Amino acid sequence: MNTTRRAFCEGTGALALAALVLASSTSLLALTRAASAQSVSPAELLQPSPLGDRQQGPDNAPVTIIEYASLTCPHCANFHKTSLPELKKRYIDTGKVRLIFREFALNPLDAGAIMLARCNADNISSALGPTERATISNQRYFDFVDVLFRQQEQWVVQKPIEPLLAIARQAGFTKESFDACLKNQKLLDGIEAQRTRASEKFGVNSTPTFFINGKIVRGGVTLEDLEKEIKLYLDGK
Repeated sequence: MNTTRRAFCEGTGALALAALVLASSTSLLALTRAASAQSVSPAELLQPSPLGDRQQGPDNAPVTIIEYASLTCPHCANFHKTSLPELKKRYIDTGKVRLIFREFALNPLDAGAIMLARCNADNISSALGPTERATISNQRYFDFVDVLFRQQEQWVVQKPIEPLLAIARQAGFTKESFDACLKNQKLLDGIEAQRTRASEKFGVNSTPTFFINGKIVRGGVTLEDLEKEIKLYLDGK
């Protein structure tokens, strides 16, 4: 990615993101040679990402699904709109599946959207206890990601700043906090490190990519596709 704070902030602050977004049809993945992992260490795969993992479902679920997704990816959006609600109802909320969601930035707009989702999750009152803070943070994160996926056609456009700002305002951002979030170089570096780790260590080169108890499944899978894999591990549970 090699995107620096200057690239995001030069000119008129966060509006400079618009000059980077979708200016070329070449994705960032084409600028790096992703390693094709022949095998993945389950223990290494389960280590939290550089940004820290976001998950739904209990730690002790018999099935762990790790999803690498891009917020600008239409297949990812379709999965989250059509398949995830039922997956959550049948398996996540019943304690059978833990879903770990990891962002995989494909372009600068992706990076900006991820930054906003992360900033929104971190905007929690320090007066709360650690457990309550963690719960609310996780909920704020997934709520924001859900809105981004559901409104993807509105902000994945040639001029994305205004629609992104409108979405962010609904979550409580001001123009100042919106700009400040997109200037967070540490967060941007974490996004790049997460993408590099997924590519080089786990062979992730497209989105969505799923790991179901370590088994890689690529592409726009359906709920039925996932169920076939999930049921192999449930043994009637």
